[in-house]
Amino acid sequence: MVRFKTDGGFGYILFLTIVAALGGILFGYDTAVISGTNGVVAKQFSLNAIQLGWYGGCAILGSIAGVAVAGILSDTIGRKKSMIIAALLFSISAIGCSVSPDMNSLVVFRIVGGIGIGIVSIVSPIYISEVATPERRGMLVSLYQLAVTFGIVLAYFINFIILKNADTQSADSALASRMFNSEYWRGMLGCETIPDLLFFFLVLFIPESPRWLLSRRQARQEKESEWKYLRQKGIMAAVVIGSCIAILGQFMGVNAVIYYGPTIFENAGFSGDASLFSQFLVGIVNMLTTVLAASIIDKVGRKKLIYYGVSGMIVCLVCIGIYFMTGNALPASFLLTFFLLYIFAQAISISAVVFVLLSEMYPNRIRGLAMSIAGLALWVGTYLIAQLTPWFLDTDNVSAWRSPAGTFFLFAFMCLPYMLIMWKLVPETTGKTLEEIEKYWEAWGRKSGKAEK
Repeated sequence: MVRFKTDGGFGYILFLTIVAALGGILFGYDTAVISGTNGVVAKQFSLNAIQLGWYGGCAILGSIAGVAVAGILSDTIGRKKSMIIAALLFSISAIGCSVSPDMNSLVVFRIVGGIGIGIVSIVSPIYISEVATPERRGMLVSLYQLAVTFGIVLAYFINFIILKNADTQSADSALASRMFNSEYWRGMLGCETIPDLLFFFLVLFIPESPRWLLSRRQARQEKESEWKYLRQKGIMAAVVIGSCIAILGQFMGVNAVIYYGPTIFENAGFSGDASLFSQFLVGIVNMLTTVLAASIIDKVGRKKLIYYGVSGMIVCLVCIGIYFMTGNALPASFLLTFFLLYIFAQAISISAVVFVLLSEMYPNRIRGLAMSIAGLALWVGTYLIAQLTPWFLDTDNVSAWRSPAGTFFLFAFMCLPYMLIMWKLVPETTGKTLEEIEKYWEAWGRKSGKAEK
């Protein structure tokens, strides 16, 4: 059994984890900050619905590009240098967005930030998993997801503060005044520079992943290419299963709620202020539940959290669907209660577990490449949900399934194949070293090959 130790004990490992997890704050902030800028950006640049959708979705396409290169990049130059590159991209994006003179340049800088999101969403969890001890790996990698939820709440909070203090009447002013007054969306996007500089500075002082250094030495000694090793039956099975988990998780409604929560609440008859406050509650519950998940994931286990949480998600999604099916006849408190329970159930299960599993279920030598493939599936699913959810929620159509009720029933149905895959195909990784998990998939491949013969 191989166990890597880091001088300084758990306190030092926790420091390394927190530094890497800061990338999650940038991920969450960059994803959620857009919600406070849509209206004013659409008005300033005279955007139609399609153009506004492009403004909202362009960063996701950037994320797909970032994920596509993140694995090869991190396996080639290392986890630390990859995080530094992501930090630079976030700064370029934040500063560029804050001074963009037109819509085209704004979109370009949003795409740059999306590339940073894609890279950090792969590399930060990998780094944490590779420096963590088996007994606490689940908790430590979960801190990355906690950072993502904190970044989301931070974006909501900064948007609220800037909007509350904005003087929309001062149209002709200096850049600083424009950023926080007449064109306050610039300040919302530009404030990402502050946590990004902290991330960039601290990453300079952490060591490279010891497992990456070891994998590079092994790679020089072995002739077999990474792609050839990836095609081995057991390893390929792990990649396909991880990709299925990643993409199916998006079709269970998580990001639909994060992106379009206010619209869903407004469809239910909530006022504008009530819908925004309800979305803020969603963010708070999401973050606090992630704290709970991080504290119990290594005690309860990955698979049990999935079983309990996804079962709760199914119940909540069905109840939300029933609310809309009755024509909002039930009290609004019914909807809000099951919405928050749904957020609790998903935050303690699939959202807490997905990055943990993806960061630990692949062999050292191809971890970056394999996680990039699974991450690509995740972001493709995210993009599809971002584009399709408004169409699904359209209340002006006559289709039973293309409606708010049908949408939530569909999300509930998609939980079933996810549960089946976790039950039948995914091993329990709690407490195991990364090397033990690697041997499991190699043995799976040998067993599968014998069965075919």
